[in-house]
Parts: sequence; structure tokens; C-alpha cells
Amino acid sequence: MPTSGRPAYVVGVGMTKFQKPLTKQWDYPDMAREAGAAALSDAGIPYSKVKAVVASYCYGEPTSGQRAVYELGLSGVPVFNVNNNCSSGSTALMMARRLVQSGVEDCVLALGFEKMEGGLSERYTDRTSPVGRHMSHMVSLGASPGVIQPNMNDMTSDVIKLFAYAAREYMQKYPSVMVDDLVEIAYKNRKHGLNNPYASLPRLPSRDVIRQKSMLCYPLTMGMTAPTADGGAAAIVCSESFMKANKLEDKAVEIIAQHMVTDLPSSFEKSYIDLSGVGMARMAAERCYADSGLQPGDVDVLEVHDCFSSNELLIYEALKLAPPGQGSDLIRNSSWRRNANGGDVCVLNGRWVVNPSGGLESKGHPIGATGLAQCAELSWQLRGKAGKRQVDGARVAMQHNYGIGGAAVVTMYQKYGQQVSSKL
Repeated sequence: MPTSGRPAYVVGVGMTKFQKPLTKQWDYPDMAREAGAAALSDAGIPYSKVKAVVASYCYGEPTSGQRAVYELGLSGVPVFNVNNNCSSGSTALMMARRLVQSGVEDCVLALGFEKMEGGLSERYTDRTSPVGRHMSHMVSLGASPGVIQPNMNDMTSDVIKLFAYAAREYMQKYPSVMVDDLVEIAYKNRKHGLNNPYASLPRLPSRDVIRQKSMLCYPLTMGMTAPTADGGAAAIVCSESFMKANKLEDKAVEIIAQHMVTDLPSSFEKSYIDLSGVGMARMAAERCYADSGLQPGDVDVLEVHDCFSSNELLIYEALKLAPPGQGSDLIRNSSWRRNANGGDVCVLNGRWVVNPSGGLESKGHPIGATGLAQCAELSWQLRGKAGKRQVDGARVAMQHNYGIGGAAVVTMYQKYGQQVSSKL
């Protein structure tokens, strides 16, 4: 199987319960302490064995990563702070993996956290916005300028519009796609979230409520949207020699492929869909399949960036789960199955379970932590430790995380000692 550098393994994961912003009295060091301690406990190692830390967050001052990880100890290790908007957590994971692959470090903690201010926002308005080019291009394609609701700031409004116009473009290109398909994806994710104790929205609205709750920008309603959240998540990434020396074979999940793609010329051409990162995701997925030697049919369980249910639909096709224009067939041909732990999971087209955690739509979206929360869920799935969310027999997992500005990160995982060969 083609690889790049030494193998790297996730051997411990942890996360906090995600909370609606401003509803809990805690700060980002509290989130980091809880998530980091949980990951260390999961791996069964002390913080003194961690040789470096990669911290991900967006709404915080420089060196917040140091202040956060000092809750776990003062060991003098290098701390690298990363910010890639909503893909920050996956960026931290990727940096941790590459440090291990390089041979420079044998155990790295990726630690993500976010204390949100409510909606999305930009703090520095006296300089060029890093997403200004994207939003200006969106308007040049025909999107209406200005906010979509009087009480909504420009950034939140522009992000909603970008994904709404991408959904409209897709539905115009493929007229068989209906709003009901977006409703069903949101319903699936919210039902999955009922079994996730870390989710900030552990309630199941009806399909009618999802369809009708506060139209934001057609076709997207509030019920199809991932809420912002506060919280933290962490993953411990290590080398094979460290894993074996510490007898972590039963915990080890190998990252078998991982790619980040930033904006391409197509991002700024004539498509809202490509402006919203779908082409970037497609390229990252193609590279992961090539590196792993696996195909879409070999994947069992996925966590994808469902900031809006329409984006999950587009990502089905970007990750090659369906041909162009046929992503809606996956949700239409889905069925709920009872797993060995007594939980219900939705199987798409008889093959894939997507967002068994409930996705961003159920968990909420603390943007510095989301990518690492996805990693935690998939690690639990491949270790058979996901409880009522468990995808029975899961052997290969795939993750998609996207941040406007932009970066799409796709990652593939496989349980240590369970070699999978492509079915094709």
C-alpha cells in the first residue's frame, strides 16, 4: 500500500461535550484540560510522554495553545498553533501526523478548542479579509449582497449564502434533487445524534420542523444548519515503535492517507459549488484513494463536514460515493438498521454510514475542535467502542473537514493489524 513517510497511529482520543455558546461557565483552558486529559487517559500514557503539541483554534489570541496545554503540564515541549478556519482541527491532526512521519517526534498531541462568540465573525476589520475574495466572487456570480436577516452579521450571512447558492446551483443542474433530500439528511444526522452524549443538540425534530424552521436563504432552513458551539477535542498521534513500546496495539488506528487541498483556479470561476470547496474535497479524496490503494466501496463509515445538510449531499459525490447528480439516491435508498449494541444507524444505499456521531448538525461546531471530534468518532468506530452509534464491522473510515478561505482535509483510517485490500 503506498504511503508517505513512516506510519502514524491515533492511540488516544477525547472530547468534551459540545455546548451552546455562552451557556456554560468555562473557558478554553477548561475545554483543553478536559479533552486532553481524556485522550491521555484513553491511551493510558502520562503527558510527560508527549513530545510536541499542535493546538487548533480560531477565536483566540496568539499562544492560546500554550495556555491551554499548560493545564496538562509544564514540560517545555514545542507547541505549534494552527488556524485554518473550520478545518483547523484536521490541520492540527495533519501536522501531528507529519511530525511523527518525519521521525522528529514519536508522540504528538493534537488539541483543538473553541470558545465561540455566538455566530461567525471577523475581529480585524481594518485589513484585508482572508475570505473577502471568496465573498466578493460569490456576489459577482449573482448572489444578493448584504445580510439575509437584520440581526445577523456579515460573516455569518455570507457563509449561509455561499452554501445556499451552491445548493441552488446543484438543484438547478439536477432537477430531480428536492428540498426533501436535504431534510432527510438533516433528520438522519439529528437522529444519529440522539445516541451521542457529546452532542449539543440531543433532540430529534420532525421532518416538518426541519423543513419549515426559519428559512435562512433558500433552500436552507435553520433545521438544516450546524449550530456553533463551545468545546474541545484531542488526539494522540504516535509512531509504530512508540505504539508497540507502550503496548497500545489494541487502541491503534492508522492514518493510512491524508491530504489537504487549498483553493484551485476553479474556486474562482463560474460555480458556487467549487467556491464552497467541493472541488478541493474531490481532489483530496482522489489523492487519498490513490495513496491507500482503496476505493469508495472499501469505506465503511464516514464523518463529513455537514455545516449544512446540502453540503453533506455535495460531499457524497466529492468523495466518490455517488456519480455526479446522484448523491440524493444515497439518502433515498437508505435504511435504518439496529446494531449489536441496540442503537439505530442509517445505512446509505446498503453500504455507507455517514455521520454516525450526528455530524456538526447534532454535535455543534466549535470550529477549532470539529476536525478532532471527527477523528475521535472514527477512532471509536474502528475500535468497536462507539456504543449505540457503532457501525458493526467497520474496518475503514474516512473524514472530510472544510474551512472557507480555504482548506479541505480528507483523511482515511484503518485499525492496526486489519489489512484491507480493495474489493475492486
